[in-house]
Amino acid sequence: MKVQVTTAICAVCIAFGAGVVLAAKEKPPGIDVIRGKPAHEAGLAALDEAEKLAGSGSWELLAVARVYYLTGDKTKGQALIDRVMSGKANSSDWFRIGQIYAEAKENGKAEEYFTKALTADPKDDSGHAEVGAWYIRIGQREKGEEELAKAFAKHPDEVWHYVRAAEGLLGAPPSR
Repeated sequence: MKVQVTTAICAVCIAFGAGVVLAAKEKPPGIDVIRGKPAHEAGLAALDEAEKLAGSGSWELLAVARVYYLTGDKTKGQALIDRVMSGKANSSDWFRIGQIYAEAKENGKAEEYFTKALTADPKDDSGHAEVGAWYIRIGQREKGEEELAKAFAKHPDEVWHYVRAAEGLLGAPPSR
């Protein structure tokens, strides 16, 4: 009987504690974060909320960093990139960072991170195809074809490798 009462009291305390924690957690503002505000102010408010919600998620933080970086606040964008890099970054993080720099036309930085990603995961045929298309897009067709050849060697029947090649050769922006 004593064990049952103790167990019941513990269960009530845990439930009450969880309720307090949930009640204390602030609900995100939703559309109110942007509604009625000038575009720039609303955009910054949305980014601020996105960063809060991202927590320590590397992909999420890099998505926020991308918007800051590409809309002119490179300092804030770089700080978020550095935050991801200070944690346990992996090849997909490095690839996303490379994409940010590629979109910003900072080709040296883009190449550094693409190389890092492909070195860490050399079997990533999709990565080779995307980087190959990027090289072609920036006027380095020979390097691009080398990367595409690696992708085609692994999966010659992959439709996305052909799409990536076409994007690069025809000057289309990369599909996401």
